[in-house]
Amino acid sequence: MVLLCITMSNFLQPQEILALKLMHKTSDRKKADKIKAILLLDLGYSPEEISTILLLDDSTIRRWYSVFESDGIEVLLRYNYVGSDGKLTKRQIAGLSKHLENTVYLTAKEICAYVESKYGVTYSIKGMTNLLHRLGFSYKKPKHIPGKADQEAQEEFIDKYLKLKENKSEHDRIWFLDAVHPLHNSQPAHGWMKKGLNYKIQTNTGNQRVNINGAYNIEDQRVVIEEAETINAQSTVALLKKMLKEQPLGTLYLVLDNARYYRSQIIKEFQKNNPRIELVFLPAYSPNLNVIERLWKLFKKKTTYNTYYEKFAVFKKACLDFFRNIEKYSDELQTLMTDNFHVIQA
Repeated sequence: MVLLCITMSNFLQPQEILALKLMHKTSDRKKADKIKAILLLDLGYSPEEISTILLLDDSTIRRWYSVFESDGIEVLLRYNYVGSDGKLTKRQIAGLSKHLENTVYLTAKEICAYVESKYGVTYSIKGMTNLLHRLGFSYKKPKHIPGKADQEAQEEFIDKYLKLKENKSEHDRIWFLDAVHPLHNSQPAHGWMKKGLNYKIQTNTGNQRVNINGAYNIEDQRVVIEEAETINAQSTVALLKKMLKEQPLGTLYLVLDNARYYRSQIIKEFQKNNPRIELVFLPAYSPNLNVIERLWKLFKKKTTYNTYYEKFAVFKKACLDFFRNIEKYSDELQTLMTDNFHVIQA
């Protein structure tokens, strides 16, 4: 191996020295050592002398200088720095990155095969993994989105919603409605676990569910729920009755999806007899516009993820207790439950 010979000094400009000294005021010891190494090299110290001062290997000092010289201080201070792309040209790197943005491979080995076929360049799996991280790719699952989502209809709904929000009266409220059906079974989820240990969670064999009809009001961070045997027009009417008591004044604008029971004759009759209720239907295939979907995700995270309930009655109580004690999560809800809508593009 050929060692890099570093004997130069005064390669830093005065403003660079000042910037490095300011950056050195950090509690991160590793970053501080890297900055000290560059400053000491600039003063004329050799890598061997600096390694003695910092109690490091001199090859580390050489490597740090090489990274600093080629990529600058910001790259040097990154913990995930994996070196240059090396084997591929900048144009090939750009082409590979664009290809991977549109094509999902299951393994780095498959990408190695593609690069060898396309560019005639061979990578090891580890080398390809490092390259992918450097290009900003990570190993994760894609998200499901509705295949029939109508972008224009979503944008029209958002415009309608914003006008409604702007023009409603003081006592009017906008409620987002939907139902959730948690299954009495443990739900494994990602979490921080010690390497080398296999964590296990018990499962249930039944298929019982808790059926919850719910409504959420962003403005007041209020939730109203109705637990029922079945989610249908009748259980929805029961929920609406609770909501009318919860909000005694003003119009209740109910944002809801296109479930058949929302358009049933039972609901129409109830609305006719309760003119304070106004239904605002979402575009088809647009769960992204129903804010209460985020509440359901938080509910599952706090109640069902990585948790085993032996008895259904205990599971059901835990589900309902989440909503009874919703104020415990007010800080999280303040950030999570907003009307910053994301439009699904075709």
